[in-house]
Amino acid sequence: MQAVALLAAVSAAPDAPYADLALAGVRKIMDVLDPQTRTKADELASRVWVNAPPAPRAIKSALEEAMAEQRVVRIRYTSGDGSKTTRDVEPVMFGSTNGHWYLIGWCRLRSDMRWFLVSRIEHASATKIACSGHGIDEIGIPPATARPVNGQAE
Repeated sequence: MQAVALLAAVSAAPDAPYADLALAGVRKIMDVLDPQTRTKADELASRVWVNAPPAPRAIKSALEEAMAEQRVVRIRYTSGDGSKTTRDVEPVMFGSTNGHWYLIGWCRLRSDMRWFLVSRIEHASATKIACSGHGIDEIGIPPATARPVNGQAE
């Protein structure tokens, strides 16, 4: 049941970028299944539980918009030691490792490429300021097991 597999994958990662759009797409797929297949899919889906609280929608929307439009995003961020800062970040990519999602981008405050744990972003707003062109090559070499979501190796 590929539709249930998609539903499970999307539901298990509600903090992933564009997860709500993916979930809407999966629901559309479920809606067009023939009645017998839909009944089987619903039964199987009821046997897959996830316990993953979603990131606040406003934060995700701002990060997704800034990434898609390549505009600076202003975030209020709490670091690991508890200090809070407001930063303007040029988004370069989203990354997931060890079950956590990160916004990776050029931090204008630190003048350096930084990884921001999405769950520590308290507020985000996309600005009208265009990014200056920092690229993925500035982040470094990804682990051998990392790959883009299009399934192709870099």
